[in-house]
Amino acid sequence: MTSTQLLDRRFTLAPMMEWSTSDCRTFWRLLTQKAVLYSEMVTTGALLHGDKSRFLDYNACEHPLALQLGGSDPIALAECARIAEDWGYDEVNLNCGCPSDRVQNGMIGACLMAEPELVADCIASMQKAVKIPVTVKHRIGIDDMEDYEGLVKFVQTIAETGCSTFIVHARKAWLKGLSPKENREVPPLQYDKVYQLKQDFPHLNILINGGITTLEQTQNLLSHVDGVMIGREAYSNPYLLAQVDQIIYGIDKPVVSRNEVMQKFMIYCEEQLSKGARLNHLTRHILGLYQGLPGARQFRRVISEQAHKPDAGIEVLESALVTVNELPLANHG
Repeated sequence: MTSTQLLDRRFTLAPMMEWSTSDCRTFWRLLTQKAVLYSEMVTTGALLHGDKSRFLDYNACEHPLALQLGGSDPIALAECARIAEDWGYDEVNLNCGCPSDRVQNGMIGACLMAEPELVADCIASMQKAVKIPVTVKHRIGIDDMEDYEGLVKFVQTIAETGCSTFIVHARKAWLKGLSPKENREVPPLQYDKVYQLKQDFPHLNILINGGITTLEQTQNLLSHVDGVMIGREAYSNPYLLAQVDQIIYGIDKPVVSRNEVMQKFMIYCEEQLSKGARLNHLTRHILGLYQGLPGARQFRRVISEQAHKPDAGIEVLESALVTVNELPLANHG
């Protein structure tokens, strides 16, 4: 994909710390070719002073792919955006939604919603540095910011830079009193505020995030906004993604079977194992693939009990597959 191509963000997969790794995104690509994938958040400090390859490397199949950055220094963010573009990413996204204490202490994440002018400076600086799209992911508000006008001011201030894509987690973030996990579950979802945002800014690309668990729900949401972003449900129940290309993007092709996905993922695992990867680092992302089917628990158990062993190889996955298939593995396509 080139930077001049428009990204079709009708369906996107969320940046999730320690979850949406390159291995995970490669697995997701076996289920959907069209969804736009987002990296884990990478802080500007880690990127500028750490091992760039560790944070940025990905597999070619992962496109369309966005890098999410955490930071609040316009100069550092511009440099990191430039690095992302040079590395081949299709979009760079600024995190204004993560509520963790560690992130707040570095003026990263949801606390930036109180600083729309600073965010606008960051976005403008990033846009000057790159040709790929620069986007923002944020909450509907923070702490006592109850008023819709505060959300409007945040979006309007940033939109004036020319930024046109806003990914909105339809919950407030409580910076004091709630853990990051609680901040993903406790504050009530307020989809109506995101719908209103789209009505008030029809020229902007507004995506909704938070509490989305089915493709039927996704279709309903797409009648109000331009795109959806799914996170935890895609991780715990990845086969949800198998019909995204057909149902959301209208592509006429057969739905991939779980067994087809596993056969391809096993080839990927063999490649990674030959490079020194540990099997459990690869397989932790696939534990939910057979969720809801007979044998799913045994499938998870075999992997959980065997994949961490130092000499674990592809035979662990073959054993796990036997638990969800009545026929020998060789007879499955």
